[in-house]
Amino acid sequence: MRKTSFDDTEPLHSAYAILSGDDATERACSAIPEEQCTAVPKNFVLNVFNGACTKLAEQLVSPTLVLPWLVSALGAPVAVAGWFVPIKQAGSLIPQMLVAARIRALAQRKWAWAGAGASQAACLALMAMAVLALPPVPAAWSLLALFTVFSIASGIGSVAFQDVTGKTIPKGVRGRMLANRAAIGGALTLLAAAGLKFGLGGGGDVAVYAALIGGAALLWLMAAGAFAVVEETPGVSEGGRNMAAELKAGLRLFQDDPSFKRYLTMRIALVIGVELAPPYFALLAQQSQGAGLGELGILIFAVGTANMLASWMWGGLADRSSRRVCAYAASVGALSAVAALISAYVVPGTSMIWAFAGVFVLAGIAEAGVRLGRKTYLVDAAPKDERPLYTALSNTLAGVSALIAGGLGFVAMALGAAWVVAFLAAISVFGIFAAWRMPEADA
Repeated sequence: MRKTSFDDTEPLHSAYAILSGDDATERACSAIPEEQCTAVPKNFVLNVFNGACTKLAEQLVSPTLVLPWLVSALGAPVAVAGWFVPIKQAGSLIPQMLVAARIRALAQRKWAWAGAGASQAACLALMAMAVLALPPVPAAWSLLALFTVFSIASGIGSVAFQDVTGKTIPKGVRGRMLANRAAIGGALTLLAAAGLKFGLGGGGDVAVYAALIGGAALLWLMAAGAFAVVEETPGVSEGGRNMAAELKAGLRLFQDDPSFKRYLTMRIALVIGVELAPPYFALLAQQSQGAGLGELGILIFAVGTANMLASWMWGGLADRSSRRVCAYAASVGALSAVAALISAYVVPGTSMIWAFAGVFVLAGIAEAGVRLGRKTYLVDAAPKDERPLYTALSNTLAGVSALIAGGLGFVAMALGAAWVVAFLAAISVFGIFAAWRMPEADA
């Protein structure tokens, strides 16, 4: 394995050493092109900055908390609020199979992420203007339409991100890079949540929500700029397949790669059982005691705390065994569902919002573990020339599953949110067993 030397007096190397925990001036450079090795500190730091911006922005426009609260503040139909999470999952995941071939044709795939990030910033800016300028019902539907475009752009960026990470960040530090992105974003979220809770006096003016969305737009624009200056060596761009060939290649994965089948089983179980669960936790909280802007600040603070704690916990483990991260995260997800039921039906009313804050800490830890574990697993396990295809196929199938699972909202309307939460807990348990059945990524 080749070794590459770094100048430990450079500020970027110092930041890299602090963030990655690797202060050696000579280190192994594994699984990336040799000419990328000297740019590892710069690319690592830029990637962490990019992630910190997007992680904070994601919380400011969370489809789990902020956007449903905003729809309620506008006085728009409650039915609109139930569509944000399914749209986020399906909109960001399903189209990926259609764009994988085009991304593969790019010599430098960072431009796909940078363009997608700029598009997301534009969508958010328009959403903020819609909140301020339109009547409640048109504003709510405009939010949903723009959020759909935002989610599609997110999916395009996701395919590019996996491939650029595999080309620019060596094995052994990828998990820590992803962990730092989430941890710093989580710390910044704590500051934003504290301002929301204590700096606004409990006010609920829609201008506050417009400001949150506008701030998220600026953060996404900064993130796009950071990703655009990542040093990515041009790769192979010829031989790309058209969409029909891409679909055929994806179908062959099911026939030829049994390990990938097990990965998909786990991925779908964890999307439904862990990643789609928090909105129903919020629904339980609202049905139990109601919620205003101050309560929203408490829950955002809880999610930020979870991201900060979980990232340090999962990052090192993901570099050793991303499969175990997925299994452990599914266990925490099942625990969060049980805690949500206890909070709603056992905890006294005066303490309930704080109990639900604990629920969202557990849910945030589980969701962070699922995302970090599955991303690290796929980047490490997929053949480097086929990463966009593996990523696009898995994300597309996960998105279809999320869209189907959106029907759980009708179950919640008919039977109550508690039944949905119990069902999601069972799916999380299934995800635990599915994760343990997967081979290690190196295998």
